[in-house]
Amino acid sequence: MRKSASSPELAARFARVDTWVFDLDNTLYPSDSDLWPRIDERITLFLANLFGLDGLSSRALQKFYYQRYGTTLNGLMKEHKIGADEFLEFVHDIDRSNLKPNHSLATAILALPGRKLILTNGSREHAIRTAEQLGLRHLFEDIFDIVAGDLVPKPAESTYLKFFEAHDVEPARAAMFEDIVLNLEAPHKHGMATTLVVPRDGQVDHREAWEIPGNIPAHIDFVTDDLEGFLVRVMSARGGA
Repeated sequence: MRKSASSPELAARFARVDTWVFDLDNTLYPSDSDLWPRIDERITLFLANLFGLDGLSSRALQKFYYQRYGTTLNGLMKEHKIGADEFLEFVHDIDRSNLKPNHSLATAILALPGRKLILTNGSREHAIRTAEQLGLRHLFEDIFDIVAGDLVPKPAESTYLKFFEAHDVEPARAAMFEDIVLNLEAPHKHGMATTLVVPRDGQVDHREAWEIPGNIPAHIDFVTDDLEGFLVRVMSARGGA
């Protein structure tokens, strides 16, 4: 499951890009990090406490809402009118100390010409704390989180349209890096260069089975299992400019 890219292909697709947009979870940090499993466990616990469910029932409900509504929170709001603030604070209250600063990724992002933004289905506070732990926070102009998207998660097209407007993004001059295939459909439709970030061979993959495609769909321009290396290749293909 790979889309290899030659230097001329990279140069052509990224030649005009001056806005670089990154998902957060399992994109800016590796898939074998314990960060997402910690959040996942907190979501299960939130539902167990809310509904008085055992762990297995809570887990099943969580995954049902996630697949049907894009996020568990979206399902809770639609089905049970649950507010977002308590949920977001609870599920992102995790220990990030095992997440190591990624200096090579910081160097690669710093070299990218133009603006850098984070677009996440998580909370702004979670993105800030995680980016700080990775040593990346200072590189990003801003963060567009689930609240900024009016609590409508990716892959909804309306969320991307809000993002484009809020940050004056011209999609044809922007690139999106993301670990979920569906979340790249709308960016590609609007002209963004799309790159799917996947685990390396043998690396733990915390995505759900239905999120892992057997084949790479047409709306994915590139696939990489080495984000920093890919960004270095992009800049080399552009001639460093």
